[in-house]
Amino acid sequence: MAATSTPSISSLVARLCAQYPDLRLEVSDDLSWNPTKQTVYYAADSTASDLLHEVGHALLGHKDFKRDIRLLEMERDAWTKARDIAASLDLSIDEEIATAHLDTYRDWLHARSTCPKCGETGLETDTHIYSCLSCGARWRVNDARRHALRRYIVSK
Repeated sequence: MAATSTPSISSLVARLCAQYPDLRLEVSDDLSWNPTKQTVYYAADSTASDLLHEVGHALLGHKDFKRDIRLLEMERDAWTKARDIAASLDLSIDEEIATAHLDTYRDWLHARSTCPKCGETGLETDTHIYSCLSCGARWRVNDARRHALRRYIVSK
């Protein structure tokens, strides 16, 4: 279903608040879902698709994750929920935006799981700890969602 027109962010926020009265939305410089404050933050120049995605996180109750693959699952689930929300508002999600965002998380996960010693793909064996199936190296990774990825060899 294609939207005939994209609503302004302020009118979309008003519609979301009417549809989800318990949802907290606040203007900010950054677009994000903050589970601690139970608030979706949005910028005046946010796209409708991105805002609906963050609302998807909120409605799904996403908090934190222990394994990196879980973050990718949460992102995928939030885009699925965003599509449902959009349909209920007679809107649609820009699939190019959704795919581009999911690709960044796929790339993030691939970079984290690449062995710094031999370049093969490893497995996350504990929170932020990976092991290489090929050479046996183990490495720790930083959070790296908003900062540059760092991988530190911890054995081998």
